[in-house]
Amino acid sequence: MTPRTSLLLLLLAGLPAAQPAPPTCYSRMLTLSREITGDFQSLQAAEPVESCVRYLPGLYLDIHNYCVLAKLRDFVASPQCWKVAQVDVLKDKVRKLYTIMNSFCRRDLVFLSDDCSALEYPIPVTTGPPDGQS
Repeated sequence: MTPRTSLLLLLLAGLPAAQPAPPTCYSRMLTLSREITGDFQSLQAAEPVESCVRYLPGLYLDIHNYCVLAKLRDFVASPQCWKVAQVDVLKDKVRKLYTIMNSFCRRDLVFLSDDCSALEYPIPVTTGPPDGQS
């Protein structure tokens, strides 16, 4: 073993495990919006479905769509499903996301569209790159 290899092994063995970077405002908003959308879809798919769930406003979030702020407000203000535990938890998450977007992380967010109808339907999940790209 050469001295250079020994030094490299010594350095690598003595380095502490790297800590992941702390979440940024943007990553927190993105993660929470995906979690809320997934929870909403699970709530709609659950059996038996609470009858009030079908009357809740759709909740398919895109934090890059300017209409998302109004969508979040509308969802929290909807009077359907009072006292349904799963909906209350979901509304709490929605309030948290709205507060993060509107207060703490307002400067970190860039809106790329204002297509309100796009927030009414599930976002299609893609598993690969768009056609023509590799």
